[in-house]
Amino acid sequence: MGDGCVTRVLGLMCSATFSVPEVRGRLVEPAVERGWTVAITLTPNAFTWFEAAGEVEPLRELTGLPVRGASRLPTEPRPHPVVDCYLWAPASANSIAKLALGLGDNQALTTVSEAIGSPTPVVVLPQVSEAHTRHPAWDGHIAALRAGGVELVPDMAWDLALERAERVTR
Repeated sequence: MGDGCVTRVLGLMCSATFSVPEVRGRLVEPAVERGWTVAITLTPNAFTWFEAAGEVEPLRELTGLPVRGASRLPTEPRPHPVVDCYLWAPASANSIAKLALGLGDNQALTTVSEAIGSPTPVVVLPQVSEAHTRHPAWDGHIAALRAGGVELVPDMAWDLALERAERVTR
């Protein structure tokens, strides 16, 4: 970092979805290659899934930062730098509903809920089933996120999610 380059910080949040094994190769490695510092915070269930998949330590080594799965105590230092953009990928239906309602019952949700409506951009890459999108509350959740300025990326388009994060931080 002492080479005069300005590094952008991507706050990557992840839910527990079936694409957990893809996150490193499809998102974190490309982000690091593009010059991002990636600060990863997982929902508690996602942390369990990432641990079971053997992904926590490789992600820590790749990013040089701890992979968070729990809140810190108020007396503990912040483990991540200030974020330029939040990207929630993959985002489960549960996490999307909670974000839309402003419910922060874990560190990832609290952090991004506080960012929605702030100057810090938020990009969300949903990974949900058709059954979830047919639920009567789904359209309202999506509308609430859009009203808060959240960029929603369709169809699990990993590359597009990273491109949107880059675009909103220019």
